[in-house]
Amino acid sequence: MSTKKIALVFTATGLLLAAAVLLRGQQASDITGRISTSERPAIAVADLRGSGEAQKYMDAFNATLWDEVSGAGVLKMVAKSMYPLETPQRPQDFHPPTTTTPVRRGQLPQTVRNGPWLTDWSGPPVSANYLAFGYTGEQDGRLVLFGWLFNVAQTDVTGAQVIGKLYFGSMDAAGARKVAREFAADILQQFGAKSLAGSKIFFASDRTGAREIWSMDYDGTNQRRLTQYNSTSGMPALSPDGKMVAFTTYAGGNPQIRVHSTDSGRRLPFYNPVSSVVETPEFTPDGKQMLFATAIGGWVQICIGGIDGSNFRRISNVRAIEVSPRVNPKTGADMLFISGRGGRQQLWRMNLDGGDLQQLTTGEGDVANPAWSPSGQQIAFSWTRGYEPGNFNIFVMDVARRQPIQLTQGTGRNENPWWAPDGVHLVFTSKRGNATQIYTMLADGSNVQQLTTQGNNIQPVWINGVN
Repeated sequence: MSTKKIALVFTATGLLLAAAVLLRGQQASDITGRISTSERPAIAVADLRGSGEAQKYMDAFNATLWDEVSGAGVLKMVAKSMYPLETPQRPQDFHPPTTTTPVRRGQLPQTVRNGPWLTDWSGPPVSANYLAFGYTGEQDGRLVLFGWLFNVAQTDVTGAQVIGKLYFGSMDAAGARKVAREFAADILQQFGAKSLAGSKIFFASDRTGAREIWSMDYDGTNQRRLTQYNSTSGMPALSPDGKMVAFTTYAGGNPQIRVHSTDSGRRLPFYNPVSSVVETPEFTPDGKQMLFATAIGGWVQICIGGIDGSNFRRISNVRAIEVSPRVNPKTGADMLFISGRGGRQQLWRMNLDGGDLQQLTTGEGDVANPAWSPSGQQIAFSWTRGYEPGNFNIFVMDVARRQPIQLTQGTGRNENPWWAPDGVHLVFTSKRGNATQIYTMLADGSNVQQLTTQGNNIQPVWINGVN
């Protein structure tokens, strides 16, 4: 039948029937394991339709669902131009073809199409492994999504169902985007990927005339200012639980680290040494200590103290500038930092007690902005080595192998990389014109997305689960 003839009926009986079908889907086996680039399954994500008021918000829903699934980087997206004309909205819309019995000798059996079927999606030109589909409607003033994920390589509808679930949101565009993100998160979970929904990016921006600390959602929406010092503030760092943000500001004259609650915005106590440099704060993974760089005896050195700045002591003690301490999120025992002890500023690693010192970069060019991946196995940094000597670009490196891979080139000045909570994406800054803006990309350098447009935006850090 034509897709235009598929009815959307939201009676009490219809809801109970849909719920029964959804519950069967809860028993489907999850697809586990991280998918490598060469093994990405192909997924078709059909445009969903809604009944009544819900239809008004389906453009927002469909765009969000596609962006969330495609942006995760674990699935191959099948272009919608390849999709069949008949798109199912519920499992009951699938009807297997039948085969006619020959009535005359020599006549071959004929396959009769009875409506949408799994092979419409698994066969050419779609050639998908999975299909996401469903529909939306209104229930008690709320938008309700009936969402399914099918393995279309299966031979029957019951065996094909991987996900079948109800999602609820407000009857507006925000509610439509919410249920789309929740559906996408469930899809991605089947493939070992984490949804970034709920994560936040903190950064510094001068869009109001002074450089202040801002935050935004992972996709660039909901940008809001956290500080109003009307001064120069930057270098934000987040506590592991996301409840505190530390940053450097000149609001008091001399540079100081200030700490604010991310919930209330209230300033929290922090003892600052009186110095010409107090910068690059970093919380330890247990949230009990703070590292930072400050000028001592004429040289900027790395120190550690309580999260209120008390009882700080030096970790580094050399006649060179050392900044940007970044503690391994997995071990909590070693850190990356930038040091000029060998001449040019390079990437180094050492224990928090100052022992087991190792230089990770070659000594060429200048290195800045180190960041650990959530696993503690990869690092990202900016470096003036590569295809554009003298201009910073983003590099990643496996700590064990120490083979740097350049991700950006020919796109201006690229700095400040930071890993997303999923360990698959990076946020970074790039000056591709007159202003510096914030972008995200996959950790292989693909799928670059611009998040900011106003003013200059720098020094992003990405944290999971901030309210």
